[in-house]
Amino acid sequence: MATAQVDIHTDMLGWRQRLEGAISDFDQSPHLVHLLHELNSALDRMDKGTYGTCAICEGPMEKDIVVDPLARYCLDCLTSAEVQALQHDLDSVSEIQSEMLPQRDFSFAGWQACYHYEALGPVSGDYCDLLRADNGDLFFLFGDVAGKGIAASMLMAHLSATFRSLITVDLPLNQLVERANRIFSESTMPAYFATLVCGRANSSGEIELCNAGHLPPLLIRGGDVKTLEATGLPLGLFSGERYAVTHLKLNKDDSLLLYTDGVTEARNPLDGEYGSERLLRLANKYQLLAPQQLVAACLQDVRDFRSGAPRTDDLTVMAIRRSE
Repeated sequence: MATAQVDIHTDMLGWRQRLEGAISDFDQSPHLVHLLHELNSALDRMDKGTYGTCAICEGPMEKDIVVDPLARYCLDCLTSAEVQALQHDLDSVSEIQSEMLPQRDFSFAGWQACYHYEALGPVSGDYCDLLRADNGDLFFLFGDVAGKGIAASMLMAHLSATFRSLITVDLPLNQLVERANRIFSESTMPAYFATLVCGRANSSGEIELCNAGHLPPLLIRGGDVKTLEATGLPLGLFSGERYAVTHLKLNKDDSLLLYTDGVTEARNPLDGEYGSERLLRLANKYQLLAPQQLVAACLQDVRDFRSGAPRTDDLTVMAIRRSE
């Protein structure tokens, strides 16, 4: 059994254990019983060495489909009606995800923010949110769920719902992230995790920042640009992980630039990587720009670097600026 299949097999065993517990709790729910039957069938195919082989043509299934443990057919063997149903589902998920995103140009309590959110396919595993708290603080959340496609987008939605619920409890920032991490760890399959930057900004220009294993945001302040390194591990790895908080003070025209690896890992036709150093130079060059212009400059620089080479990952950029 290949290493990737060993990982999937381990995940499915954990999933089966949770399903069996849920079936017991929900009195033999027909939906859960059917799902358990499908999961056991997938485990049986893996034991027989037929996992990843189309049940109709017996050819290898597409890579993106193989990661779905319940899939049994390759795309070529789907009927026209099944293809249409699949496309309808993808369109629906994409529309729902778009509705979950915050206002693109955001202004609140002396802060301005702008972001660009671009999925590689129909949906994205990147996470981006801006929330007004009842006490007048601004929360910004930015991250990346491991993987791509529908599975990653579902976990992104789960993470979004978790934070939107917890923020109403008014916890200290480190406890907020720790509680979200525990929920995420205990409700997802073991192989999944998410990097995250969680920040809280108040009307006086103070920011609390917690970085759970995400790429370091760029702090543009006083004519200088510096990186803010992670203060803990990604969400989902260890349910008891503790997180430290970084405290910042931003004055008028100071900014934060957040990004996913769709930016820094972009490739050009010669297979060169965009990299964090090029992004740092860009932030130095355009540090006085407003959030909309800074995001636009970043996107244009990535496009110029790629020179027509295809994207290979979801791409999200957010700029947050102290405006008064």
